[in-house]
Amino acid sequence: MWWFQQGLCFLPSALVIWTAASFIFPYITAIFLRHVDPLVPYISDTGIMPPERCLFGIMLNISTSLCIATMYVRYKQVCALNPEKNKIAKLNKTGLILGVISCFGMCLITNFQKSAMYSVHVLGASLTFGIGAFYLLIQTILSYMMQPDIHGKEIFWIRLTLLLWCVSSLLSMAISTILLLSGRYGTGLEQKLHWNPEEKGYTVHIISTVSEWSLAFSFLSFFLTYIRDFQKVSLHATVNLDGQTLYDIPRSLMADENPLLISGSI
Repeated sequence: MWWFQQGLCFLPSALVIWTAASFIFPYITAIFLRHVDPLVPYISDTGIMPPERCLFGIMLNISTSLCIATMYVRYKQVCALNPEKNKIAKLNKTGLILGVISCFGMCLITNFQKSAMYSVHVLGASLTFGIGAFYLLIQTILSYMMQPDIHGKEIFWIRLTLLLWCVSSLLSMAISTILLLSGRYGTGLEQKLHWNPEEKGYTVHIISTVSEWSLAFSFLSFFLTYIRDFQKVSLHATVNLDGQTLYDIPRSLMADENPLLISGSI
């Protein structure tokens, strides 16, 4: 059996690979068509112009579905491993809610390009990265609370390191973006796709874009840590039938009523 066939580890694997591809393929397309500069554009800038906009949208929508599925499996796994610990249960449920909100933000990013509805796009980015950072924080705390009984200390330290990477990238992106859009380097920079290295604000722009890419891959790296955990979990759907037919009333009663209906219609 291959490693990706064990349990549900294919879920985080597919999430990371597919999401990385949804960043890279539109980027390559946008560079080839000269819609953006080759040197580290914003991720969203690679999804503004067609045809890369279409590719970016459909691929990230699929990533959102994979992300929700991965978060749900993680939630059920923690529930099963800690059935009698109320603190972990409450924290786990909070993490799932924050995770779904973060995924909703990714839907906003995907479907509301910043060239069309900038405010909605920024809201989506805030939910995705801001709320998403809190999701990573909760998962790191859960890892701390479950070691060493459920898993080793190593996975906690790995997730803590990735969380610090995420937070530092988030702060760097937020500060540089605020400085860039403060007006001291000009106006309309939020829609600017092509930059000259000699322009004012170019260095701040590069810091902002590099921070965004770093932030995105810190999230993907965190989900990679789920692969080993998901090798030891499986889910099964159980179907419970309330009857042998799909009629609203028992079929025997319908059979008794049919002669009356027929005679009445004549």
